[in-house]
Amino acid sequence: MSGAAAAGGRIVVVGSLNADLTIYCERLPQPGETVHGNGFAVNPGGKSANQAVAAGRLGGHVSLVGAVGDDPNGHMLLASVAGAGVDVGRVRTSTSQPTGVAVIAVDAGGENNIIISAGANGTLSPADVAEAADVLDGAAVVTLCLEVAMPTVLAAAKAGHDAGAKVLLNLSPYAHIPSELAGLTDVLLVNAHEAALFLGPGASVPGAGAHAAQWDAVRERFAERGIRQVLVTLGAHGSVVLDSDAPANRTVVFVEPTSVSAVDTTGAGDAFTGAVAVRLAAGDGLADAAAFASVAAALATTRKGTQAAYPEAADVERRLRTS
Repeated sequence: MSGAAAAGGRIVVVGSLNADLTIYCERLPQPGETVHGNGFAVNPGGKSANQAVAAGRLGGHVSLVGAVGDDPNGHMLLASVAGAGVDVGRVRTSTSQPTGVAVIAVDAGGENNIIISAGANGTLSPADVAEAADVLDGAAVVTLCLEVAMPTVLAAAKAGHDAGAKVLLNLSPYAHIPSELAGLTDVLLVNAHEAALFLGPGASVPGAGAHAAQWDAVRERFAERGIRQVLVTLGAHGSVVLDSDAPANRTVVFVEPTSVSAVDTTGAGDAFTGAVAVRLAAGDGLADAAAFASVAAALATTRKGTQAAYPEAADVERRLRTS
């Protein structure tokens, strides 16, 4: 798959870059509680930067559009992203805001909670999207999340749509999106909680082990909202592909999880998104892209940190051959 990935069309990721301030502890604190940590690290992160790095390490042809501050965290982020082979020529350096940060606590089981301060990410605007027209023209996939302002996300979705790219929207961190953005989205990537929020009051999203008929009803609800291809991630239970454009016997596809001993789940969802983008850009269907991404995301949890933990295509292929 690595050769195919490298030969795929350009992936343009528009969005956030953060410095991850991570503290490790035996368990996550309850409200009002202080617990002792047993390690601290500052690592490159941010959902969009993570997704770009994940795609780059998997052989994708990737450009990142974003903003950092003129500070050590910004320099660290640019070096990390560029080190994965990602074009950072459209990452602007803000003179008014510091680089965004995410404060992360990770427990002994690898689970985490995260608080984000936008910093320079909050300055990313539709004008930055317009400045990146040269990389958006002819892109195969435009990858978006919601860590930057909604007008910027919408402008990038419009630009991607007009360029003939697949628009891949990771609806995280969750926010209500305008119907125009939904209409411009080719593939929506959500977890079960985000799926229920998007579908609205009274929506029922099945859990792991649900029958295909139950998921088919969810697929129909998404199609009614104008989104015909959806990937619903279920954490350690794998994912579900809901594809209203597939043949009748493939509209709901269950993707099995990849069993690993998780050390740190931070950024695993971004590894999944980046891997999906790579395989879509290489011409794979959504179900095959999700199967590849399942392995990439699982392998990302076996090491501490985010971007440094992301696998290369050879790692994923090796695991696919032995599974």
